[in-house]
Amino acid sequence: MPSNSILAQKQQIVADLAEQIKNSAAGVIVNYQGITVDADTAMRKALRTAGVKYVVMKNTLTGRACDEVGYSALKEYLNGMTAIAISENDPVVAAKILKEYASKVESFNILAGYVDGEVIDAAKVNDLAEIPSKEVLIAKFLGSIRSPLYSFAYAIQAVVDKNGEAAPAAEAAEA
Repeated sequence: MPSNSILAQKQQIVADLAEQIKNSAAGVIVNYQGITVDADTAMRKALRTAGVKYVVMKNTLTGRACDEVGYSALKEYLNGMTAIAISENDPVVAAKILKEYASKVESFNILAGYVDGEVIDAAKVNDLAEIPSKEVLIAKFLGSIRSPLYSFAYAIQAVVDKNGEAAPAAEAAEA
């Protein structure tokens, strides 16, 4: 039987992970079996750069943390070599990066995830990864707003130019 200090240590680990999950925008659970050290290092660096925490932990501890925050449905995916990527701010970035590596490494699989307080399956995580980044969406929105304004401005300028050409012709006719 484990000592009280070890139990307290594990309880603290579960509490810390539960707090990270609770305060996050989204998370993705992956089976990382078969990824090479180089690919794993590059993936972890990409995740870290994007502000995503990538945690490899015993499935039982991850399952307990999921229970604490109300994501008990994720426990069914915690089999084998699993890890969880937790994104504090951007609900899309973890899915994007992990999908990129899942397409490169055949045995590396996205299992499930969560976003907006809801547990989602691998298909929905992949759909989430297809969403353009926040910056791209903002740029597209601003472009769609700007386009009609520019068209209107060009139309007004065309009227001004047309009237400007008609005015000298009218002045010449009066003389």
